Amino acid sequence: MDTLTSSGKSFAISKWEVQEAWETVKANRGAPGVDGCSLEDFEADLKHQLYKIWNRMSSGSYFPPPVRAVEIPKPHGGGTRILGVPTVADRVAQTVVARRLAREVEPIFHADSYGYRPGRSALDAVAMCRRRCWKADWVIDLDIQKFFDSVPWDLVVKAVAAHTDDPWVVLYVTRWLAAPLQLPDGTLQRRDRGTPQGSAVSPVLANLFLHYAFDAWMGREFPTVRFERYVDDVVVHCVSLAQARYLAGAIRTRMERVGLRLHPTKTKIVYCRDSNRRGAHEHLSFTFLGYTFQPRPARGRDGATFTAFVPAISKDALKMISAQVRSWRLHLRTGQALADLARAINPIVRGWMQYYGAFYHSALSPLLRRINTYLMRWLRRKYKRLRGARKARRCWQQIINRCPLLFAHWKWFTSPSYSRTARMTGAG
Repeated sequence: MDTLTSSGKSFAISKWEVQEAWETVKANRGAPGVDGCSLEDFEADLKHQLYKIWNRMSSGSYFPPPVRAVEIPKPHGGGTRILGVPTVADRVAQTVVARRLAREVEPIFHADSYGYRPGRSALDAVAMCRRRCWKADWVIDLDIQKFFDSVPWDLVVKAVAAHTDDPWVVLYVTRWLAAPLQLPDGTLQRRDRGTPQGSAVSPVLANLFLHYAFDAWMGREFPTVRFERYVDDVVVHCVSLAQARYLAGAIRTRMERVGLRLHPTKTKIVYCRDSNRRGAHEHLSFTFLGYTFQPRPARGRDGATFTAFVPAISKDALKMISAQVRSWRLHLRTGQALADLARAINPIVRGWMQYYGAFYHSALSPLLRRINTYLMRWLRRKYKRLRGARKARRCWQQIINRCPLLFAHWKWFTSPSYSRTARMTGAG
């Protein structure tokens, strides 16, 4: 790895690009692929591993291995999805290509595209969606059916070729698209379309495909219509029901022309009802990036209550993280100190608060109070003298007074649900 490039190779790929790709892969962590090689195993022979990747990529002889298929929960609840886990070496190779391609395509992406882009986040998309829901009365909640399983390869490759002068980028994208999935039973599943979620190159390919399939098309055909797109999760804002119906039909036709289809039941038109918009409609809510938008009680600066159309954590997301809290079984971990419990759960809870608490954070109140309930039960189990509810509450308050930020969620809620902690049980 002592030189940057080699003039004797077919493709001009810098060794520094491979090194920087490895640093990115290492920072992102991740599980082993089909070869069972972990990040630690890979790093133990790093110089040889990186040279091998560079040598094969720069000579055109790199062929990706199968991608390990793993079923995981969806990010915000609501079922499971298949994640493709490439080998560590393949993630490095993909990152080399993804970084090179992203430099070319990032400047052309639409301002309302948020997914996997520098300086943009899911919360940015949710915030923009909230503002636009206040201004436009109608929303089309688009659900592209099995997007990552359905993307046509020829259109992906065509889009890539239009934005790079490097033939090796097109070559390796083509090979990665065709790499088979290795199922849990060891069998290989050949594919003729789609790109597995989980690979390093999939986000930029998905964004590039949907830039032409949706974003740029919307800009040409409906330049005044606003939308938010986070990869394949899309919300479109309309000023009337008639416009929403017409636009939904036009988008459905467009998706079919590019090899995709909208889910017939999950795609819906939603009315943004609030105190100023009191009409009736079949659908009054939609979920976007783990937030459900719907009419909710709100309080103005003058203290008056009204109904606002705003986002809060979705039922699926709340159910998912509630299950995780139950799985911790905090009340049974009496062999640990309170500070140990805080160190274990604070990074996770803080992440939930930062994401799901960014809007209407009172919707997290039942969950965070439930954590306090488990902690109160831990306190009463660990110390026999605190079995009585009154003594336990007094000790609880003393702990909070002494260490008010011991647990991340105490910044918002410090009281448990006493109705559940008033009796000592062994259930859990």
